[in-house]
Amino acid sequence: MIAAVVLTFAAPPGMLEDCLESIVAAGGARVYAVDNGTMAAARLDARAGLIDCELITTGHNRGFAGGMNVGIERALADGAETVVVLNDDVVVDPGWLDPLIAELAGDPSVGAVQPKLLVAGSDPPMVNSLGVLLGADGAGRDIGHGQPDTGRDEPVTIALFTGGAVAFRSAFLRDVGLFDERFFLYYEDVDLGLRGAERGWTYRCAPASRVHHRGSATASRRPDRVAYLRERNRLWILVRHRPLADAGRGFWLSIRRLRHPPRTVHLRALIAGAAAIPRLTIARVRARHISG
Repeated sequence: MIAAVVLTFAAPPGMLEDCLESIVAAGGARVYAVDNGTMAAARLDARAGLIDCELITTGHNRGFAGGMNVGIERALADGAETVVVLNDDVVVDPGWLDPLIAELAGDPSVGAVQPKLLVAGSDPPMVNSLGVLLGADGAGRDIGHGQPDTGRDEPVTIALFTGGAVAFRSAFLRDVGLFDERFFLYYEDVDLGLRGAERGWTYRCAPASRVHHRGSATASRRPDRVAYLRERNRLWILVRHRPLADAGRGFWLSIRRLRHPPRTVHLRALIAGAAAIPRLTIARVRARHISG
């Protein structure tokens, strides 16, 4: 069974519905909508019969990591062999699943496959993401972001995937674990990908699978919270996964950012990043021991 898990939180009217309807229309997946403590239940009930999905309510905002984990756990418990996680601000093309499944079927070491994410409504089509690269300072960036879509659809190996739309092999999730809920939002996908790579899993991008990313307005409503989580979580990635020299550069970048507003937010993120060094160092040593 293939499961598609869509997480929603305060989506603008029509966004979640468009996402779910595109997945259902494309077929091939059992759809789970995870309501992360919003009013999605009432909205979907009003369109009952149009959207064939199972609605799961978390009861409160558990962040991207926690909310997605609820849906993934339900899908795995129901026997899903492949779990595709998607943001509520995407719309999929017909046939989007086949290239993802083909990549998973072709090599048992492939733990996750990302589709081509395009900027919704762009003309000519513009790329949103063809995978993720991690810089020496711990900052992640989407491959191809803002570039014209060349139309080339050959699958390629990637270092990391974006959590906005990615298909997971169930064996990968059971081996590596799910998203670390302490991240709450941002970089939890990077952490999961790096943890998987430590255990020998590889990742692919299947550009023949096309997903259109609209861009959610939810996070932009709390810019200070976004800035804090991005900065703190970037530091967590550095301490947990990157060489000592990279961690030093990353923390020095955080110190330099204290010169610019919002200074209090940057300081809180720096303190939270430093406070996690003992925990993350222990996790790093344990992971090396297990993988070794």
